[in-house]
Amino acid sequence: MTENYLFEATIKDITLKFKTSNDVFSPKSIDKGTFAMLSVVDFKETDKVLDLGCGYGVVGILAAKIIGTDNVVMTDKDSIAVDFSQMNAALNNVENIKIIKSDGFKNLDDKDFTLILSNPPYHTDFSVAKEFIEKGFNRLCIGGKMYMVTKRKDWYKNKLTAIFGGVRVWEIDDYFVFMSMKKDSSYANSKKIKK
Repeated sequence: MTENYLFEATIKDITLKFKTSNDVFSPKSIDKGTFAMLSVVDFKETDKVLDLGCGYGVVGILAAKIIGTDNVVMTDKDSIAVDFSQMNAALNNVENIKIIKSDGFKNLDDKDFTLILSNPPYHTDFSVAKEFIEKGFNRLCIGGKMYMVTKRKDWYKNKLTAIFGGVRVWEIDDYFVFMSMKKDSSYANSKKIKK
């Protein structure tokens, strides 16, 4: 049976409201991983932000409140999550955010993001995270940053380093927050092969 919830949360001194149900991840409160990731991200007015795997919309809605709706895109492959994101965008007066139902990047044409933020699903085979990192790299502008938060360190650290050439890691509340910056137009590991 589906239960619905409504709660408020304050992030970066901005109070937001969220409608959710037990059909989505972390329905009663914003999960600690998302809080951890957002604690190290600074949104600038010049940013173009992708909330990748947006769930019910926390990251994208916060970004839109800070930098405006024109430069925020949100995607999720789950139509229930997309519906809640649209509802929550309206609830928080940022209804003009571009919210797309998309499995990863499949239905998304936008590129040149300065920030891609993701709290990827914790699958054992890493296939979703692998696609997010590899394809996300190609959607970032030079100097753009990818932030991810997970419970697992080594695989993400190694993968992000292989693609981006480096990674910064924070350990916050039993989560690992990763940040990699795109410094070149080709994967870091492809340059090593050419040399």
